[in-house]
Amino acid sequence: MSRARFPAALRMLTPLLAGLLVIAVTVMLGNWQVRRAQQKTALQAVLDAAAQRPAEAVAASAALREAADKEGAGRDLSPAQAVERGQRVLLKGKWLASATATAFLDNRTHAGRAGYHVLTPLRLADGSGVVLVNRGWVAADADRTVLPEVALAPAQVTLEARVHLPEADAFTLAKAGQTEAGRVWQAVDLSRLAARADVSLPLCSTSGAGVACLASWLALQTSDTTDGLVRDWPLPAAGIDRHRGYAFQWYCLAALAAALTAGYAWRLFSRRHHDDRNPRLVGS
Repeated sequence: MSRARFPAALRMLTPLLAGLLVIAVTVMLGNWQVRRAQQKTALQAVLDAAAQRPAEAVAASAALREAADKEGAGRDLSPAQAVERGQRVLLKGKWLASATATAFLDNRTHAGRAGYHVLTPLRLADGSGVVLVNRGWVAADADRTVLPEVALAPAQVTLEARVHLPEADAFTLAKAGQTEAGRVWQAVDLSRLAARADVSLPLCSTSGAGVACLASWLALQTSDTTDGLVRDWPLPAAGIDRHRGYAFQWYCLAALAAALTAGYAWRLFSRRHHDDRNPRLVGS
């Protein structure tokens, strides 16, 4: 091949090489999402098993095993030292009854109606610390400056709940800091709750052993306490379908890239074959 024809050949081969690269990358990404789906399938089995176990008493210091596994510390925790997301637990203690103890998690809907999730800290009777309990959903007033009245039992309570991982971040329509300082929250912030005067405890994820602390997980109350709150909680899901959907999308892109690359290769081969049969046209 002459030097004059080399750049032309390179230009013709570049789309072919780019197509092969796209195929390889999209197949790799699809395979990665399949592996993630397999991992989430195993996690879902753990969550389902935890949700079926009888409710048992736990301490506020119990670590969320899913978070501990990500940090590499899950294997060192005994069953009594850890809880699973979705696990049924028994909590016994007293609600914090200060004027600002109960918070309202905004932008929560039920059956098409706007409302709040009611959050109240529960100081456990075993002295291990405080657990933030999501007591359920309540409808919002037409005047959003008026918060709902929610009854709070003054005596010691025993309730059943499911362990829940607080949202890492949440979509909010409020301006930064506009509602966080009051009783209306846009997202669960355990660090801010731990610093409140009526709690004043370290987070259990950062405290030492045997120290009263604020649980690093949220409790979704399931037992009925005749307070009128709605507790229609969805079962914990690991998100398997999301990864399967991503894998399908990547494989579809790989198939499209393969079809386009094959079509281009066929046209390139046909043109080369035509040029070989008609050498006079090559130099014209």
